[in-house]
Amino acid sequence: MTGGKKVVGQPDKRRAILAGALRLFARDGYTRASLDAIATEAGVSNRTIYNHFTDKADLFQAVIHDSTERVASTMVDIIDRHLSKVVNLESDLIDFGVAWLGVLTSDLAPHFALIRQINAEKEHVPAAALQLWRRTGPERTRHELAQRLCRIAEHAELTMDDPTRAAGHLMLLISADNLIDPDDLHDQRETKAMITAGVQAFLHGYERQAMR
Repeated sequence: MTGGKKVVGQPDKRRAILAGALRLFARDGYTRASLDAIATEAGVSNRTIYNHFTDKADLFQAVIHDSTERVASTMVDIIDRHLSKVVNLESDLIDFGVAWLGVLTSDLAPHFALIRQINAEKEHVPAAALQLWRRTGPERTRHELAQRLCRIAEHAELTMDDPTRAAGHLMLLISADNLIDPDDLHDQRETKAMITAGVQAFLHGYERQAMR
């Protein structure tokens, strides 16, 4: 079970530890973040951390699970909200893209800083944590988007032999200029122009051959 030893009656302490650990892992990475520093950040004792988690690897995996679940659920909600009932495909995909990238600068931003740290030090990150992140995060959201695109293609002039690959293309295209620095997303006009160009490239690429 992710999260190691669970102490009944102390959910607030556990939440504080997870929140503090997320901030530290996102800032310093897995290797450099120490349990002492995490305890200070969370406002708990080092012993309290060990009451809830076996070691740093166990805590890291719990952070990955908690943070990725929240972000993936948000992304799936965005897919459902913008792509469940399509009226104008290009416009709806652009609105979807704006909402999708908006998550990067929301209160969920520490998660994406954490992912950048993970990608920077993959060889030092526990393999189980990497697998958990891929399964509950990127793979889940890509699957949900693929399912939605498959249904859209049934009623639009699109063809896609591999909806999962198409979902990957769309996610890449709407963030094509993107941006190592999420602060660039605060330029809303430029962000929308980038997303619009990506959506148009996606629609052109998946337009049915007979329509060309």
